[in-house]
Parts: sequence; C-alpha cells; structure tokens
Amino acid sequence: MEKTLNRIHPVSDPEATYFLQVSWEKDLGTGFGLLLSDCQCAWTGTVSEADISKEAAEIEMDREKYVEELRKALIAGEESAGRYNFVIS
Repeated sequence: MEKTLNRIHPVSDPEATYFLQVSWEKDLGTGFGLLLSDCQCAWTGTVSEADISKEAAEIEMDREKYVEELRKALIAGEESAGRYNFVIS
C-alpha cells in the first residue's frame, strides 16, 4: 500500500492547517482511502473504483484524465501547489 501525507490550507479557512493522507493499492483509479485531520479531530473515508467512474461520467470527463487530475490534486504535493483549492465543509 502506498500513502502520501500533505499539509493543506483550505480556501474556506486559509489560517487553518489540515493534513490529508491518501492511501491506495495499485493506483488511484482502483479506489483510495482518505484521512483528514486538523490535529484535534480526524475524518476518514473511502472512494471506490465505481465512485471514480461515476464522478468522471457525471462531469463528462475521460476517466483516465479524471484519475490524473485526482493524482495531481491529492498526492502530487509541491508540484501542484497553488493549482488546486480545498474547501472544508
């Protein structure tokens, strides 16, 4: 299993710091787990392969392109800094 951990500052609260851990087996396209923490609370979730396919279809984006955008937004870290915004709600 592979994992990444990134520090994020959501646009919804730029002064706050969150940590986002993403874990996956083969690649993000086969599904992944998320753990989000503000160092006081933590939230977890999973995204299945079917969820990814459904979301890509809903936004009318090629599935492989959608998975690549997920990779950039969730695990690319510094190479994508400033290109993706997070909103915590």
